[in-house]
Amino acid sequence: MPTITLPDGSERHYDAPVSVHQVAEDIGPGLAKAALAGRVDGRLVDTSYQVADDAELAIVTSRDDEEALELLRHDAAHVMAQAVQELYPGTQVTIGPAIENGFYYDFARDEPFTPDDLAAIEQRMHEIVKRDLPIVREVWDREQAKSTFHDLGELYKVEIIDDIIPEGEAVSVYRQGDWFDVCRGPHLPSTGRLGNGFKLTKVAGAYWRGDSRNPMLQRIYGTAWRDKKELKAYLKRLEEAEKRDHRKLGKQLDLFHFQDEAPGMAFWHQKGRIVYRQVENYMRAKLDEYGYQEVETPQLLDRSLWERSGHWEKFADDMFTTELDERDYAIKPMNCPGHIQIFNEGLKSYRDLPLKIAEFGVVHRSEPSGTLHGLMRARRFTQDDAHVFCTEDQLQQEVATLIDMVFETYHDFGFDQIDLALSLRPEKRVGSDELWDKGEAALDRSLTDKGLSFRVQPGEGAFYGPKIEFTLRDSIGRTWQCGTIQVDFSMPGRLGAYYIAEDNAKQVPVMIHRAILGSMERFIGILIEHYAGALPLWLAPVQAVVLTITDHQRPYAEKVTKILREKGFRIDADLRNEKIGFKIREHTLQKVPYLLVIGDREMENETLALRDRRGNDLGVVAIDALAQRLDEEVAQRTV
Repeated sequence: MPTITLPDGSERHYDAPVSVHQVAEDIGPGLAKAALAGRVDGRLVDTSYQVADDAELAIVTSRDDEEALELLRHDAAHVMAQAVQELYPGTQVTIGPAIENGFYYDFARDEPFTPDDLAAIEQRMHEIVKRDLPIVREVWDREQAKSTFHDLGELYKVEIIDDIIPEGEAVSVYRQGDWFDVCRGPHLPSTGRLGNGFKLTKVAGAYWRGDSRNPMLQRIYGTAWRDKKELKAYLKRLEEAEKRDHRKLGKQLDLFHFQDEAPGMAFWHQKGRIVYRQVENYMRAKLDEYGYQEVETPQLLDRSLWERSGHWEKFADDMFTTELDERDYAIKPMNCPGHIQIFNEGLKSYRDLPLKIAEFGVVHRSEPSGTLHGLMRARRFTQDDAHVFCTEDQLQQEVATLIDMVFETYHDFGFDQIDLALSLRPEKRVGSDELWDKGEAALDRSLTDKGLSFRVQPGEGAFYGPKIEFTLRDSIGRTWQCGTIQVDFSMPGRLGAYYIAEDNAKQVPVMIHRAILGSMERFIGILIEHYAGALPLWLAPVQAVVLTITDHQRPYAEKVTKILREKGFRIDADLRNEKIGFKIREHTLQKVPYLLVIGDREMENETLALRDRRGNDLGVVAIDALAQRLDEEVAQRTV
């Protein structure tokens, strides 16, 4: 006898278990027709889901609902799998989840998929959508499911059932027409509800269950959206992202490169190092402003330290290790244990707190080769890492100060759209619930007191404490999770850190882990893509280039270059005997902010013809006026 409470507070009473679809139909035929799914007590379910007990129910009709969009993408994976098996009998399907912006499915097939195959699969998907096949959930006996899939030659499905479905438990299967698959769901009511906002994008190799010891499968990726308009917009963003790819621009602008002899590790060129130093110098000035001590810790630390900190148990497989003098060492994957060693040197009093320790710490992590992606995912990178040691009473204020520091930094680099998330205690964690309560409350209160909106992510905190995550939105709408503020009540005690409190008792400090840029390399990659390589004047490796029209202007060009360099600007001179149009095009492609053209008239009047990299003619300026203009633009960090 369930009582269903609707979002408007009204109630409907039923004499027997009732499906979401039946409730929608009871409310009205229009709602039943529009229903995509239901949300029962906050959980997304199929419209066929039976509600047996009292519950709150919302009928999901809008694809604007983020969970509904994820459901749609999961459906697209199933429709793709059905299309593949209809076109290429004997192909085994394995796993096919929804992912950010789309979906994929891994297939076991002897012949490689070709671009022509992808076009055929996509066409068949549209046909399956037109069939508008009902998507029906069935519950099978475990042994029946294994037997059925075994007889079909779906050996990977049998392995999945063996590994994830306990003996005696039923198996959830979703059927659309003659095709079916093991799946927890939920799904849309029919294939027709998927619409036409999808496209297959590429084929890649993927080891079964991500293990290189297992067979290699073929992974087909696709993207799926609410409609064709959204799909078109996304594909346009992809096209724009391709133009902005930091790996291509890094080579084009002579900033850095990668090569096979050092996978996942950048070779920085002179111009790239100039950009790197500008970012580092900015952060170093921020450290001085906010009262940090800059330190440096060793690259190698004994295994025992990593065991005591808890990192060895959690991250041993991600560490590079070596043996020296019959002792095991790890090349540091993070800086926090080293910073605690600095805190432990010399007795600390409550009067010394908060103590802020920062490091541009080079770290190494054994990332799988398939995940490496230029500066965005590397094996060697530098963290703009810092740790604040404070008392519990100081915690909330220190978090509030850190939030200000993070926002100021992002604004100066040209990012003003920031999404925040508060990640709470995971199931596997260290420390008492009381300490977790304190940490979560401090973070929540600091965000709330500043009037900041944020989403809550239950279970997503670090194993040692809750955290705030900062996600940047770039100029083409992509998001990048960069900064974190993490509260840690655990690691300082594990590594013997304490201070003398006002009552002369030993107290373990609270440790706040904070990174603003995250990884220096990754952040520079984000900057390159955000600005499409056209970095703001204060970050540009070459801020202006002096261009001569003929050799006659060489002496004056050399004089101008020398004056501007002495004023602290990064100036190049192009004195080649080439046509001025050629020179302008070349340096425009190099994204140089300003071009300073010199002809006989400019030489006579000791002026410069000023152009910017967008092709705008900015008129004639005197050298001192140009220097003042550049100074102001650098100081204001004008975007």
